[in-house]
Amino acid sequence: MKLTKHIPLFIVFLFFSLNAFSQSLNDSLLNELNLVLQKKEIYIEKKQERISKLRNQSFGAKNHQEQFKIYEALYEEYKSFSYDSSYNYAKKLEQTAVALNDPLRIASAKMKMGFTLLSSGMFKETLEVLNSINVDIIPTEDKIAYYFLKSRSYFDLADYNRNPDYTNIYNPKGIQCIDSALKIAKPNSTSYLELQGLKDLRTGDYSGGEKVYKALLDAPNLTPHQFAINACCLSFIYESKGLEEKSVRLLIQAAITDLQSATKETVASYKLADLLYKKGDITNAYIYIKQAMDEATFYGALHRQVKISNILPIIEAQWINQIEHQKKLLYIYSSIITLLVVFVIIFAVIIFRQLKKIRLADAIIKEANINLQQTNEALEEVNKKLSIANTIKNEYISYYFNINSVYIEKLENFKTSIDKKLTSKRYDDAIRAVNSLNLENERHELFNTFDNVFLRLFPDFISKFNSFFKPEDEIQIPKGQQLSTELRIFALIRMGIHDNDRISKILGYSVNTIYAYKNRIKTKSIIQNDEFEDRIMKIEAV
Repeated sequence: MKLTKHIPLFIVFLFFSLNAFSQSLNDSLLNELNLVLQKKEIYIEKKQERISKLRNQSFGAKNHQEQFKIYEALYEEYKSFSYDSSYNYAKKLEQTAVALNDPLRIASAKMKMGFTLLSSGMFKETLEVLNSINVDIIPTEDKIAYYFLKSRSYFDLADYNRNPDYTNIYNPKGIQCIDSALKIAKPNSTSYLELQGLKDLRTGDYSGGEKVYKALLDAPNLTPHQFAINACCLSFIYESKGLEEKSVRLLIQAAITDLQSATKETVASYKLADLLYKKGDITNAYIYIKQAMDEATFYGALHRQVKISNILPIIEAQWINQIEHQKKLLYIYSSIITLLVVFVIIFAVIIFRQLKKIRLADAIIKEANINLQQTNEALEEVNKKLSIANTIKNEYISYYFNINSVYIEKLENFKTSIDKKLTSKRYDDAIRAVNSLNLENERHELFNTFDNVFLRLFPDFISKFNSFFKPEDEIQIPKGQQLSTELRIFALIRMGIHDNDRISKILGYSVNTIYAYKNRIKTKSIIQNDEFEDRIMKIEAV
């Protein structure tokens, strides 16, 4: 009887103990993820080494059959790493298969092209390529892969449109493709479980889906990318059931696996950032949403870039507010320390007066005044820097939101235009509209906007920058521009962007080109190379 009374209390205690253990485990995994994130360039270098070896092999291929085999290996390396290269080798596979006059290889190459287009968000083109494949001639395993890829195309298209009228069309088509694959798949095989799991997700059978994805994650010989995909699917089910800690844990494991395998076509970082933001972990959410945007940009997944852009400014704003709160705390601590210093000095003066050591007391007071003056000067310097930082922050946020709103509006207008042309079956006009996109002009417009914002913050930047050179070596501004490429590189450094990889992506150059520009400028300067960037950072804003 007494034992029965204590059972509810024991259950509550057990629940909180398990919850605390789960939270601790996730914190440990987050630390592991952050360590792996610091080494991401190492994993990318390893992948590029493998790619380089394969490319060298392709130059020595003796016939089309050897070429096809090497191109297939290169495609596998690129398919979840880079859209442009994946697309290129998918085309080469199809061309080689045509040269071999091999219908099976042609179908295989087309399926690879379909996967690449789907990963980039080109849903219509994906379905066009898949519909051009003669399914009757391909082996059973390839048919299963074909139907799985086609079902994904319909589901992704439904999710992207988010319009009930079209969703009610695409989702049933996706389910129909899965059913076609399930009929020919071997029961309880990996392919069968993947199909069944996707069907359970799309039909809302989360209990069935949970069993399927647990079985998949326990399956032997699972590739890192397969693990990440299945972990993300099971994470979605846990999130839907309100099991946040389990959901977060799987997303962390998926993100670690994606980083270690140098996979860029992924959603783990984005979903992890979204969940952590909802849980109030702004710092980690900001780190992972930036990583998600880097991955989507690196791969070339335009639909994911748009999706990430919807929450990136929100998380970034919260992160900035958090930094501001920390700065306020520093102000408070500085004030308390200053008061403590004053009290110590007053107490010392009283003691020395009591001991009638006037001369020593005068010396201490004088020293204290000097310390106070230095403290005030230091505080003035800190305030000055904070004022500059706030000015840069406000301008940067305004610039960021303005440029995003412009590009979103352009995307919406472009989408509306394409939709109208496609609806009216003006396919040639749609293709011409796509081909008319001039990304170079967009980049120049982006540079011009950045130049305007930067020179508004640092109107004396060009003259002060040129003061670091002899008259004959001063940087000249190209006609029609506000900043040259060299000035723009060091303008980004003054804005706090020191990473060469980040600068190269912003300006559209290779990392080696950025290194070359920086070294050439520093060599010409009258300032020591190791002091040059420090002098740049001392150029003040208005």
